[in-house]
Amino acid sequence: MTELIGWASSMVLFLTVIRQVQKQWRTGTNEGVSKWLFVGQLTASAGFLLYSWLTGSWVFAVTNAVLTASNAVGIYIYFRNRDN
Repeated sequence: MTELIGWASSMVLFLTVIRQVQKQWRTGTNEGVSKWLFVGQLTASAGFLLYSWLTGSWVFAVTNAVLTASNAVGIYIYFRNRDN
């Protein structure tokens, strides 16, 4: 049950970040989004990824690996949209 709670929470968090990234991609705008959102999330996710790996928490490690990647995409889209 504990693992299920962890994986379900991971999915909810991932879906919320992906939704924001998709919205920015489709609209081509960064309206209402700070670049610091993705920079802060990327930094935190990378740190938590390292922490998770060192402590052996696989739910947390997978979650933060996926969030690190999606935040990197979010940063790319942010700067791509800024040039439009």
